[in-house]
This record gives sequence, structure tokens and C-alpha cells, in this order.
Amino acid sequence: MLTISNLDFRVEARPLFESASATISKGWKVGLVGRNGTGKSTLLRLIREDVENPSGDSSIRLSTGARLGWVAQEVAPGDETILDIVLACDEERAALMAEADTATDPNRIAEIHTRLVDIDAWSAEARAAEVLMGLGFTHEDLARPTREFSGGWRMRAAIAGVLFSEPDLLLLDEPTNYLDLEGAAWLEAYIKRYPHTVIIVSHDRELLNRCVTHTMALEHRQLSICPGGYDDWLKLRAAKVAQLESQRAKQEADRAHLQAFVDRFRAKASKARQAQSRVKMLERMQDITIPISERTTPFSFTTPEGKLAPPMLELQDATLGYGDEAIILDGVNLRLDPDDRIAIVGTNGQGKTTLVKSIAERLPLMDGKRVVPKAVTIGYFSQDQMDELTLGETVLDHVRRALPRETSVARQRAVAAGMGFSHEKVETKVDKLSGGEKVRLLLGLMAIDEPHVLILDEPTSHLDIDSREALIYALNDFQGAVLLITHDVYLAEATADQLWLVKDGKATRYDGDLQDYRALVLKADRDQDAAKEAKNKAQKPAAATATKPDVPVDKAEARRRASEARKAAKPLKDKAKKAETRMAQASKRIEDIDLELATPGLASETLQDLMRDRASLVNDLEQAEMDWLEATEAYEDIVSRG
Repeated sequence: MLTISNLDFRVEARPLFESASATISKGWKVGLVGRNGTGKSTLLRLIREDVENPSGDSSIRLSTGARLGWVAQEVAPGDETILDIVLACDEERAALMAEADTATDPNRIAEIHTRLVDIDAWSAEARAAEVLMGLGFTHEDLARPTREFSGGWRMRAAIAGVLFSEPDLLLLDEPTNYLDLEGAAWLEAYIKRYPHTVIIVSHDRELLNRCVTHTMALEHRQLSICPGGYDDWLKLRAAKVAQLESQRAKQEADRAHLQAFVDRFRAKASKARQAQSRVKMLERMQDITIPISERTTPFSFTTPEGKLAPPMLELQDATLGYGDEAIILDGVNLRLDPDDRIAIVGTNGQGKTTLVKSIAERLPLMDGKRVVPKAVTIGYFSQDQMDELTLGETVLDHVRRALPRETSVARQRAVAAGMGFSHEKVETKVDKLSGGEKVRLLLGLMAIDEPHVLILDEPTSHLDIDSREALIYALNDFQGAVLLITHDVYLAEATADQLWLVKDGKATRYDGDLQDYRALVLKADRDQDAAKEAKNKAQKPAAATATKPDVPVDKAEARRRASEARKAAKPLKDKAKKAETRMAQASKRIEDIDLELATPGLASETLQDLMRDRASLVNDLEQAEMDWLEATEAYEDIVSRG
């Protein structure tokens, strides 16, 4: 599908790729990972030919005739509806529909309609609506003009458009930045069943573990591909580093032994030839180098002084919203205790940000009470980063204002350095910072006040995976309370032990964990799809069955039918049992392979064989789980009808 050969590319004086090569086969779902700034987005631009192709022997070749698709920019505001914008992304269908209105030649009209049938053009509206609603749009939204939506929602529409057009190679660059947890879960399921090839740049660890078949890493200006998700790649990288360390230790021992022989016998004529031979062996030895892992600057939130008694904060019969009439949430009764770790879930537009703004006192209550002891300090991270920063001012300006009593410039610079800003970077104006650097600055400024409560509204949208890991460590070390809104399942699972659900104008505690909620969201999507399918298949009008006479229930007959149903369903029950056995066997073998991968000094060929076997077993496990689910559901359906 895609071949990258000997890629050399630099931006100004900084090299991003040096003789990098990779091959991606048809149907692969590839997660492209690497630190921020290494060139992931640049690689996608090179594939799209948005930048000038590198010269020399470098080449990027796409299969002949393959269609390439990506999200170029958000949908422009206008009078066209969201649904019409997405339908127009299938250019062939749009062109054929337009030509069908004007064509006069009967043969051409026949050709057009034949092709429209071939591409399933008549179901296009339903398919486009399914994608849009999966990404969070309501049925009513589909008929609204694009100018009525914010930039974030128009970006979702752009994502929906490229998904609907189903290109042969789909390029996605951080698509979950614009989605809530529910939309991200839907997108993950969509990518898994997508019929063509996908390359996705994402820092969402769980997304990369669940829906990709291969991981392509960009490190040290090179590309490498291994089967499996992000965690599989981490294990392989760790195993390779351990192998290199073992080889280097052996090489150093050999070098010391040869050098000792040379030092001892070089001066002796009888041993001069042997000594010279060993000198040449030393000269021919290639140094084994171990890639140096780049250090991630940690985050730090100082533990607030003094232990506060619970509750730390309460909302009592609160009404939240904007102005005098725009009520978003009503009857809110929630409390926050000193050790709480809470993730707030709910689809976008339900009021999650309204809730945390009200708690942080960035938004006044419309009614009710907000009870907070005077000693409590709240740190608030806004998803709208520039609302919290002053354009035209430098990093050092912001640090200086946050430390009004600190007059030492050296101390101010030291605080900025602790946030991850070098001596030169502190003089950079904030509007020139990258998204990740703005996040670091805002979190660092928040920590200066030593808050008792951290409120974080989508803090990870611009952080790479290692920085997200550093944030998890910092939040888990923090001794105060945490309120978190995030679409990053890995971050939420690693830091939160409670959920608040914002839905249908209410904010309440959710009795369950994040996996329960995620399963509920995906089940709701499946139920909606099943309901649609059932509605489409329904042929009999309701009136036709309304006149059926009541039939007396024969218990013996019912038992007989139930017994026959169980007998008829026995092959399905056996199939489910066999699938359970396959699941157990695959899981056990995967555990064994993981133990083997942790063994230092494995040969490179052995590593590759183990990773291939593991990827195959993961596929077997997923298939066994699917077989078990289908057989179990079919068995229960037959028995219940019997």
C-alpha cells in the first residue's frame, strides 16, 4: 500500500529523517508514535505531498490508483448543512448525482445509475448520518447550517467527511483532540472495522493499544514497524535495549581481554605477531551504541500545607448556566473531599466544562449554594488555553507575575526551568509556543499557588505519551483533590477512582468505573444500530397483528418447545465452549511470550519471531472472543424464543 525508501528530510538546519524506510501493507491499521517535534505530522504531509518531495534516492510511493484521504482543515462556516457537507466528501457520488440531473443520453443515464448502485449511493445519507452521530452530532444537528457550529464541531464534521468517503489510505493526525470520551470510543471501534489502511498519529495510549494492528515508531530520525499496539512496541524496544546492553557488556569484556594481551606481549619478539593481530582485531571492533532515551521534564504539584477537613467543596441545589435564562445544569448536589480523584464523563455539550467553571468560580451560580472554606485554593486548567495566557508576553513575564514577591531574575528563571523551559525559551512569547509548551506553562503556573484542588479540563490534548505519563505520576503524588475532564482513557483510569456523569441537564455520581461507562456507551451505539436495522427490516404493519385472538397458554407445550429449542441450540453452546477454550489457550500463550520477551540477551531473530507469534495470538484471541459472543448471543436468542 505504501513504501517509504531512504527518506532524507530536514526543516531548515534540523534533520527529521535520515535514510528512513518503512513498508505498510494493505489493510494495516498503523499507529505512528514518537516524541513531539520528531516529525510525525511532517511525515503525513510528505505522504500527502503537501511539502516538496525530498531529493536524491528518497521516495514515498502509494499503490497505483489508491485514494488518499485526510482532514485538511475544519469545515468552513456557511449555509450548507452538516449532512450536505459530509455527503459532498464522496466526490464520485456527488459528481454522478449531479450528472444524473443533466444527462440526456439513455446509455449514459444507465451507466450512471448502474454505478450509483455499485457504490451503494442510495444509502449514503444513512451512512453519513451514522458517522456524524457517532462523533457526537444529534439527529437535529444534521439539518443545521455549518455557520451555527463552533470551530471544534466543524472539525468533527471534517473528520466525519473523510471517514464517510472511505479512502484506501486514511491519514488521521490526533483526531481525538476534538472528541469527548464517547466520540473517541466510537472512533476506536470504527477504525478497528475500517475496511482499508489507516495511519493514525495519536498520543492516546489506549486508542493505540485497542485499534491498531502495527506500530510505526519515529525515533532518532529512523522509522521502525512492529506488529501490535503501543504497549507491544514498548516491550520490543525494552527487549532490544536489553539485548544491546548485554552485547556491549560482552564486547567490553572481549576488548579488555584483547588489550591486556597486547599490553603484556607487544614488547616480546616471540609474541609480536600475535599482539599485532589482536591490535587489528581491536581496530575492527564496531562500537555497539545504545540509543539514549530523551528525558521528559516531570510535572510537579506541591502538596498544600495543612490538612483540610471534609467536605472541601459543595454545590447545594445549584443551577448552572449563562446569563439569566441559559440553564445548563439544574439541581446539582455534589461534594468534593480532600482525597477525591474524580473523572467527569458525558458527551460534549452536556455541560462538563460549565460544571468545572462553576466549581472553580469562573462562572457564577444562577441559583443554589457553593460552599468552600476560605483556606481552600483551587487551581484551574482551561481547555481554552489562550484564555489563561496573555498574548505578546513571554514565558518569563508570566512566571514573574505569578511570583510577585520574588525579585531575583535568577530565581524566576529557575522556576521556569523547572517547568521545562530552557534559558532561551523563557524569552519566547506565549503565542509562539507549541501546544505542549503552553500546557506545561499553564500547569507550572497553577502549581506555584500550591492549590488544594486541581481542576483539569482536557489537559493532555497537546502532550505526547511520555509527557502524559509524567502528568499521571504528578497527579498520583499530589495530596489534594483532583477533578478531571479528559478523553484519554489511560490517564483517567490511572488517576481517577470516582466518576461524575453529566447528562440530560443533571450532574450526579456514577456508580461504576470507566470501563463500565465505556461499555455502556458502546452498547448504546450497538443498540441504536440494531434498532435501526430492525426498523428497516420490519415489513408487517402493526395493525396486521393487532387483531390476533388470544391463545391459551399450554404449559406442557411450552416446556416441550423450550426443550426442543435447547436441543436445537446445543451446537451453539458447544461452539461457545470451544471458543472459551481457545481464549484461555491464547491468553496463556501470550503471557508465556511476554515472559520470554523480558529475558535479556535474546537474539534479534528470536525477538521478531516472538513478536510475530504474539501478534498472531492476539488476533486469535480477538476472533475467539467474537466467536464466543456471537455463539452465546445466538444460543440465548434461540432458547428465549423457544
